[in-house]
Amino acid sequence: MLEVGRAGTAGTEKGVVPVLRDGAVVAALRTSNWKEQATAVVGVRQWLFSRRKGELAGRWTVDPQGTARLRARQVSYWKGTWSADLEGTQVEVATLSYWKATHRFLAGGQQVAHSGSTGGWSPLATLTAAPEVPLDHQVFLLWLELVVSRRNTAGLAVVTAGAGVGGMA
Repeated sequence: MLEVGRAGTAGTEKGVVPVLRDGAVVAALRTSNWKEQATAVVGVRQWLFSRRKGELAGRWTVDPQGTARLRARQVSYWKGTWSADLEGTQVEVATLSYWKATHRFLAGGQQVAHSGSTGGWSPLATLTAAPEVPLDHQVFLLWLELVVSRRNTAGLAVVTAGAGVGGMA
């Protein structure tokens, strides 16, 4: 299971989020607070994750701009479903639990991963994947979880603020 750590912990520098497996750092994410983008270091490979033209994409930093090895796009806003292309492997992303904001990842109709959280007051995202899913792809899916979570939190804040303003009439 992969787990997102707290920024600046587990030997990472300030502003870098460690990705942990059994307490050991297997990747690091430097995320943006303002944009849906991140730089990921997985082993010796560096990835650039970003949003462009309505999809989330991932490419090696040495790849030409505009290319993508990994992609995800939202299929249904209401159902919370996504479709991902992980270097040729098609993955369907479906909501597992609306209450816990978790997802299941299906390839060829078989579940290859599912997300979760550590629980507590400040839960951290987790991803449990089948052994055949490459670590690079797992890190991308975990980043997708972070993006979806951030979008859901922002949407909830807007709805809550709107309800508060509307109730003051």
